[in-house]
Amino acid sequence: MATQQIPDILSPAFARDPYPAYRTMREDVPLVWHEATQSYLISRYEDVERAFKDRDAVFTTDNYDWQIEPVHGRTILQLSGREHAVRRALVAPAFRGAELQRKFLPVIERNARELIDGFRHTGSVDLVDGFATRFPVNVIADMLGLDKSDHPRFHRWYTAVIAFLGNLSGDQEVAAAGERTRTEFAEYMIPIIHARRDRLGDDLLSTLCRAEVDGVRMSDEDIKAFCSLLLAAGGETTDKAIASIFANLLRHPDQLAAVRADRSLIARAFAETLRYTPPVHMIMRQTAKEVEVSGGTIPAGATVTCLIGAANRDADRYRDPDTFDIFRDDLTTTTAFSAAADHLAFALGRHFCVGALLAKAEVETGVDQLLDAMPDVRLADGFDPVEEGVFTRGPKSLPVVFTPAA
Repeated sequence: MATQQIPDILSPAFARDPYPAYRTMREDVPLVWHEATQSYLISRYEDVERAFKDRDAVFTTDNYDWQIEPVHGRTILQLSGREHAVRRALVAPAFRGAELQRKFLPVIERNARELIDGFRHTGSVDLVDGFATRFPVNVIADMLGLDKSDHPRFHRWYTAVIAFLGNLSGDQEVAAAGERTRTEFAEYMIPIIHARRDRLGDDLLSTLCRAEVDGVRMSDEDIKAFCSLLLAAGGETTDKAIASIFANLLRHPDQLAAVRADRSLIARAFAETLRYTPPVHMIMRQTAKEVEVSGGTIPAGATVTCLIGAANRDADRYRDPDTFDIFRDDLTTTTAFSAAADHLAFALGRHFCVGALLAKAEVETGVDQLLDAMPDVRLADGFDPVEEGVFTRGPKSLPVVFTPAA
């Protein structure tokens, strides 16, 4: 294992543009010990794929005991074996195709329309502030039967949680804010769960309250932790995905024109965005025993930082990986939102993102309605989208102009 000079993942240069550093790591130092985060960085597709699929029971999610539990409580991400299978079976049905289409697609469509109605006649909007940061959180709040007027609180909470997860430098204020969020969210959510148990409805929270598998039901704490995870994971990632799709398409007008003409290509644009500019750039795992990877050996009990942003641009896996191309033939759209995906943005294996189909429905609906409302959408004069973030990453701002549709 080498420790030659590569831009540090906590450096300003890396935050500005991580992709050259990713290339150096993949090609020259595929295994790096990173002192500041006390973790091993892996960057090649084959290694990250192996860590996520974890067929040898080497790469565990034990790291979530300290990385996630302080802000969410104990979540499904930390479980394994039968305990994980039962908990996943309790929540998964609400996120599968038929249930999603029947109950939640109308919620998704309505929330997209309501937000777009706020700017469709104006001819300009910042797609990040005016749509992307609001849409997924509103959808999740609506699905759970929560009050959408609490959006500022939800947004503050999930921003604090994501900052905690991405607190690679160990900033004490960020850690404290994340831990405060766990208390605040519990104080908000537990009384709502109690009230919902007394009066079940047709919303997702009621579904979680009544769900039972093999005699196991979810406790109030289980439900609260899952809702916290859903808001953070479903809010931050979908928000960045929508902004990134538009940033990528606006930079490639020919591909934008193709998607505008054939909306079935939105799924391709989403899959390629997940590969090219994934919303989550790194996910950690912990080794149960010593393991050989490209570049050397990782000891047992070590934290491993899986660099999704690097692996998804591995030239051994993708042709011309630094090019955004919705028509590429080495990315399978039909499986891109399932555990059989051939990109790594949703992880893989038993911890594959349970909300992948929800994200797909939100993105397809949101992008479709936005293209209808903004038929000639283009970047505001002189604006070039800039990505921000290290752990999660996406455009900070995306001002566009358009001729309002009739």
